Formats: sequence, structure tokens, C-alpha cells
Amino acid sequence: MSKLGSLSGITVIDLSRLLPGPYCSMILADHGARVIAVESKRFLADGLFFNIINRNKEHMSLNLKTEQGREIFFRLIQMADVVLEGFRPGVVDKLGVGYESVCKVNPKIIYCSITGYGQNGPFRDRVGHDANYLSYAGVLDLIGEKDHPPAIPGVQIADIAGGGMNAAIGILLALFAREKTGQGQYIDISMTDGMVGFLPAVLFFRQLTGQEPRRADGFLSHRYACYNTYETADGQYLSIGAVENRFWKQLCDILEVPGYAELQYDDQHREEILTFMRQTFKQKTLDQWDAILADHDICWGRIQSLSEVLEDPLFQQRGMVVKIKGNDGNTSKTLGVPVKLSATPGSVRTPPVEFGESTTAILRELGYEEEQIKAFAEKEVF
Repeated sequence: MSKLGSLSGITVIDLSRLLPGPYCSMILADHGARVIAVESKRFLADGLFFNIINRNKEHMSLNLKTEQGREIFFRLIQMADVVLEGFRPGVVDKLGVGYESVCKVNPKIIYCSITGYGQNGPFRDRVGHDANYLSYAGVLDLIGEKDHPPAIPGVQIADIAGGGMNAAIGILLALFAREKTGQGQYIDISMTDGMVGFLPAVLFFRQLTGQEPRRADGFLSHRYACYNTYETADGQYLSIGAVENRFWKQLCDILEVPGYAELQYDDQHREEILTFMRQTFKQKTLDQWDAILADHDICWGRIQSLSEVLEDPLFQQRGMVVKIKGNDGNTSKTLGVPVKLSATPGSVRTPPVEFGESTTAILRELGYEEEQIKAFAEKEVF
């Protein structure tokens, strides 16, 4: 088993900020890539430095609007495999660090851009955030209660899945292609595209039934009792996901209503069954239902808070909640690595770096002398 990770030897220059790009580069860093995050100090004013996803990375401050800042960047490019950026389309070209400029210096570079709506099309220059991408892609319309306004999820689905994860997939595909062809390439990731890609089951059921999907009223969204959420006696909640009849039948037998087993998707009895399930689950606490349901093949789960997740033995044993010692010597909990490889596993090796913490060390590595570094600081090159 190698502790270096499967991406050991790969160097990533990450120009992105906020969540989508840094989440992508965290995935790559967790699996052994050297990630150098590069940001301008002017972004500190936003107060949105997501330090938690800067683990396993180096971080340097660099002003790409200066000639010397661009010179430093292109020195980095000579040793890089991947460049990642998340500016609006055209910004990196104006800065002189776009794909065409970079691949002239390093033809094998893999250059990935993450934007809200992509590098072309009528929304190319439109600004947005997670809720907007979910909205336009048709996902937000399906989230929330029936006959209520759409509800914005409490997690950033478009940023993380549509942006960060898709970018990581694209980069890995491009690295694999480069192994065969020797050529780098450009990757265009749209977070809204990524969310449209979340609709295969929705489209399938629309084609199957001929009905437009509606919020909290779909085959896999609250319409039927077998795929729903229920409140318990102590004001907590559980989920039932008994899509297949064999799982649903087990639940009906446990609740002593075997007659409902064959009425799983019967619309004439739908409200009757839903009412029964709501009343039944509210008669016992969540822990009591846990004791009753735990050993049966039903497809059910406790609906847990973040605090409960961080204390859950499942995630501790699975390495999804791990302890890490910070630079201040204090130990805290952080999230682990979800993709588990047997021979080259990812790992949380170093704590998140502070803004610009690695700047001086990287400049020295690039061959700059102390006097030059001091001059860069005085000229606000970093």
C-alpha cells in the first residue's frame, strides 16, 4: 500500500477560489497531487476564504495583474500538470494567463475552467451562485414541499457536484488521455450543465408516465408512502426508501398491515396509506424505531444532524470523520476522503494552510533570492 496517493507526482496550480474549484483541488490533493493554490490578497476583503478545503495544499498570494506576478506564475507553469480556474469567461485571457498563453509555455498542460454557465452560449457572462444554477437546470423546481415555493438545499449541490466533482472527473480523464497521447487539453465545466446531468431518473419517469414532474409529488419524491419521510414521537425524523416491493412488504409485515403490501403504488389508496404511516411512525421515538427496524431489509434511515453525523460510529469507522492537528497544535474533527482505493488510498495529511502561508517557500523553490522576494513584497506582487 502506497501512502503517496495515486496522483503522486502530479502538480496542480489552482487559481480558483470560494468552493467549486478548491473542492476539486482538495480531491486531487487528498489523493497525492501537489496543489499550489494561488490567490490575490484583494479577495480577502470578501471574507469567504474556505480554509477547511485547503488541507493537503500549499497556498501562495500572487497578484497576476503585475508583470512580475505573471512571471512567477509562468515559472510555476513549467513544473505544472494542471491549471484550475474559476473566473468569469475571458478573465484569465485578460490577465494573460489563459489556456492559449499557458499551453505555449507547457504544451502538455491540462487547463480546467469552472463557470456557472460555460464558456459559450447566451449565459456565458451571467453571474450566479448555487441556487441560480439549480434553478435554471430544473433541479430546484423539484425540491421542497408540494404546493409550497421551491426550497434551497442546505448544501451546495451545484458548486460541489456540478462544479468541483465534475472538474475532478474531467481532469482525471484528461490525465489518462495524456498518458496515451502525450497531449494536454482544455476542460470547460459548467455547473448548470452538471445539474442538468442530475436529471436522468426524472426524465425517465416523465417519458414513462407522460406527466411533468412536480415538486414532492414524484415516484421518488413523497408521492408514495414507500419513499417518504416521517416524524417520530420525539420530534425527530426517519426516511423510508422501500422502492422494491420485497422491502415494502417487509415493512408492511412489521407494522402489521400486510394488506398494504400489494397496494404500494395504488393511487386510489395512496392517501390512506400515507396517513397510516404518518400516524404509526409518530407513536414511537426514533431510537425505538431504530431498535425495531435495524435488523430488517427495509431501506430506512435516521435523518441526522451534522452534529450526529460527526459522532456517528459508522463514519468514524469508515474514515469519513477524522481528527487533524492544526498549526496551532489544537486537534479538531474534519471530513475524510470518500473515494477509497486499496493500493493508493487518499488521506488527510496536513491541516489547512493559511492565506499566502506558502508564498515565500515556493518563491525560494522557483529560484528567487531573498532580496527579490523582499522587493516583490514591497511592490505588492504578492
